[in-house]
Amino acid sequence: MRELPKVLLHDHLDGGLRPETIIEIADEIGYQGLPTKSVAGLAEWFANACDSGSLERYLETFEHTIAVMQREQDIVRVAKEAVIDLANDGVIYAEIRVAPEHFTKRGLTMQEVTEAMLEGYRLGEVESGLKVNTILCGMRQLEKSQEVAELVVKYRDKGVVGFDIAGPEKGFAPTLQKETFDYLKRNEIPFTIHAGEADGPESINQAINICGATRIGHGVRIVEDLPDGKIAAQVLDQQIHLEVCPSSNLQTGIADTYTTHPIAYLYELGFNVGINTDNRLMSHTSMSNEFEESAKAFGWGTAEFKELTLCAMNAAFIEDKSPYLKQIEERYDQFQR
Repeated sequence: MRELPKVLLHDHLDGGLRPETIIEIADEIGYQGLPTKSVAGLAEWFANACDSGSLERYLETFEHTIAVMQREQDIVRVAKEAVIDLANDGVIYAEIRVAPEHFTKRGLTMQEVTEAMLEGYRLGEVESGLKVNTILCGMRQLEKSQEVAELVVKYRDKGVVGFDIAGPEKGFAPTLQKETFDYLKRNEIPFTIHAGEADGPESINQAINICGATRIGHGVRIVEDLPDGKIAAQVLDQQIHLEVCPSSNLQTGIADTYTTHPIAYLYELGFNVGINTDNRLMSHTSMSNEFEESAKAFGWGTAEFKELTLCAMNAAFIEDKSPYLKQIEERYDQFQR
């Protein structure tokens, strides 16, 4: 599975740290909040906390990763390691997202955070050959989205390719950020919106038809609008890409098991879906693991993974996709032969 070429569009930087990196930085900065200093034990704690069904414990996991990403050098390190880890997992193109405001607690500006992250990606690319771009997120329950959107415009030619809003869906409809989305459209910046995970199909409707999203983060609750709903019909007809994160969805209650996850149903109906990791540390996962679990649960092989990977690449927020599309076609053809 690691050798199959993969495209990753939905992965949070602060959800994918190496456990050993967390421990090392925590020691350097004197952070005392970690539940354990064992690398294996910490990895297990993150997975168990996110599997617990407790929102409080799930949110606590991000307190630890954010705490060790408050210095420029630490953001650079985490971003560089993310690129190397994805390259080692067979990813050939990735868009990693992050909310820069999370990392300003010790005096960094959001611009400094963005520049440190981009420097880390550049260093990772030099070492691994993998090109990673980034999506900057506003937090839907806070008030920094416009500032983040302006950063996207500023760094649009330096590795920032799009915008997103993350955070709690219920009670914070995407329409609350409509002015920011209008600003992005005037500046021809593509954006995705977290919708259809914690909230239902109407959140997808608002993201697409009021805000203008061209991709949807998660989006799996579109199944609640099937078989005859207008929202599902539009998503299907317009082939709006759904950034599906199966293992993460199991933790948030979308399905009880991988076998019952709706991605297979959506794929069979012809929806434009891709496989993603969301938070590699919290879900104890990787793209290879997601492929492996999909193969076991749905009987998918290289033909299905090729189609899913092409769908994801075609939905990427870069203009020239042709070299990646060619690489996907050629490498999957080799595997199929």
